Amino acid sequence: MIALRPQVDIYTDGACSGNPGPGGWAAILIFGPHKKEISGFEPNTTNQRMELTAAIKGLESLNRPCRVRLFSDSAYLINAFNQGWIGNWQRNGWLNAQKRPVANADLWQKLAHLAEVHQIQWIKVQGHSDNEYNNRCDALARAAIESER
Repeated sequence: MIALRPQVDIYTDGACSGNPGPGGWAAILIFGPHKKEISGFEPNTTNQRMELTAAIKGLESLNRPCRVRLFSDSAYLINAFNQGWIGNWQRNGWLNAQKRPVANADLWQKLAHLAEVHQIQWIKVQGHSDNEYNNRCDALARAAIESER
């Protein structure tokens, strides 16, 4: 009998002070009763890069293949997977519909690899509303920026 992969929820968010500017990312991993918060800082980045980095760091924190529900308020991140953009970019050699290099291709390539390792359900949440974990990720990402000032 094949064992089921563990089910993990990951909430992510990225923030930038100026765009580009100093940025922060955060992720909260929830496995049963266990919660782990991680966050980090980049000195010169964009909001989009921080959103993608948060997802990468959350997924990289898993020590084995998992079933993941990844929650983000980034339509950019969620739509890339749910609307098939990432598959198109891969097939087109990381060129977008305008035949230009995909922005943030380095991060998208990491996410594409992680999506092969884990079974991921990409879930869009409303930003800055009543989602406790999304709000906590936002606070952690902003705190990462402030801690470096």
